[in-house]
Amino acid sequence: MSNSSTLNEVVLRPRFKFEKNQNNEYLLGLFDKAKKEQDNFIVSRIDNHVFLKLPKNKQHFWSPQLHLEIDEIDENSCTIRGLFGPNPTVWTMFMFFHFIVAGLFIGFGVWAYTNWALKTSYALQISLMFFMVIIWIALYVIGQMGKKAGMEEMHLLHGFMRDTLRNAKFES
Repeated sequence: MSNSSTLNEVVLRPRFKFEKNQNNEYLLGLFDKAKKEQDNFIVSRIDNHVFLKLPKNKQHFWSPQLHLEIDEIDENSCTIRGLFGPNPTVWTMFMFFHFIVAGLFIGFGVWAYTNWALKTSYALQISLMFFMVIIWIALYVIGQMGKKAGMEEMHLLHGFMRDTLRNAKFES
């Protein structure tokens, strides 16, 4: 159990998966219905994918969205996979920063190795590599702070999903 909780602390984009004893099209229809009946959340649907997020006026830079994939197992059951993540633009920006830092780290490493092989000073390159590690750690910490800033909204999105799916019990 402690291994599982340790893994959950490191995850940047929390995921969940469960099964429901309902037809997937019926559950997808519940989200279509919820889209029309409320305005507290933006509900978008593409095939068996449902995206839940807050309206623009309630969002901030770290606002998460919930991506649901509702797949049919058989006629009377389905699997629901959920993924919380930041706005795709924010996620892309963070990944871009990570790739830049990784590329610079490798470049400085090659430069340091070259200077070492040529028996010249490579202290600057090692220092820059160390600085890239510090930037990586800073990006991770910033991501964790953003995740905490969006935690309340994650609970709201999860609650909306849960309440929408609970309607399946009463309507079937």
